[in-house]
Amino acid sequence: MLIMRSGFRRAIVLAFTLACALPIAGSETELAPLRIGIFADLHAHDTNSPLDDFVLANWAERLQACVDAMNAWPADLMIQMGDFVNGRFVLGAEFGDPERIPAILEAAEAVYAGFDGPRHHVLGNHDVEDLTKAEFLERVNVDATSYSFDAGAYHFVVLDAQYRPDGTDRENEFWFMQGYVPPPLLEWLRDDLAATDRPTIVCVHQRLDLDFEIRHGGPEIANHTEVRDVLVEAGNVICVFHGHDHWGGYSEIDGIHYVTFNALLDMSWGKPHTWAFVTLDPAARTITVEGAGEQPNLMLDY
Repeated sequence: MLIMRSGFRRAIVLAFTLACALPIAGSETELAPLRIGIFADLHAHDTNSPLDDFVLANWAERLQACVDAMNAWPADLMIQMGDFVNGRFVLGAEFGDPERIPAILEAAEAVYAGFDGPRHHVLGNHDVEDLTKAEFLERVNVDATSYSFDAGAYHFVVLDAQYRPDGTDRENEFWFMQGYVPPPLLEWLRDDLAATDRPTIVCVHQRLDLDFEIRHGGPEIANHTEVRDVLVEAGNVICVFHGHDHWGGYSEIDGIHYVTFNALLDMSWGKPHTWAFVTLDPAARTITVEGAGEQPNLMLDY
């Protein structure tokens, strides 16, 4: 009997030891890296801008090439970082009829829909120059301009910064640059971040990491420091993805990476197709950006 009890105890200890050594189902070490296809600032339009040297009318070729590349990789999901469609205003060209903008947006969404996986939209300033937010959402089949979702080991927040300083929606506004995140949306962001323990990536069109940009007469998001404070206080935000600045950029502030992606838009009459293959690795705790065209490569730790 004593031998049996001793053997039973050894069996229990052995079972416990093996259980501790095995990966727990759903744990970070068991999850595969997450592959994300990212492009920014397509500016789909039917008229080029001779003063800016922006080639807008070849958007379909560029977007199709991006979607094909992400399907071939393959990406687990795609995120477009805003300014998916352009308003009627382009420097050096006639305004034209604003009624054509919804059809251009629908055509762009039809190409984007060729990606074989989940697709996400970050709202940019140009997206609502000749549209309301509701009109934009209807044509891209999305329910909200700010929302969150989980993918792999990660949590993502899509944040709409297209508001006036009084908290009202920017829409049908011809042309504007600076964004703002109103207090109710900041509170939603704070609550959303508090509700997850996953490493989190925030996606917002204008940059949060610049204190001054001359075209905006100040920061690109008027209350950028308030938004950054919410991200730092949450303690789980590892990176912020931006579009808006067509030439891209990178910074690190308070332990959070801020990555601005180069534009898919042709800005030089022959600029190469530009997008990013982004890999999030929960085991290595790395964010890898492999660039196509003019997008720089990055390797970031968190």
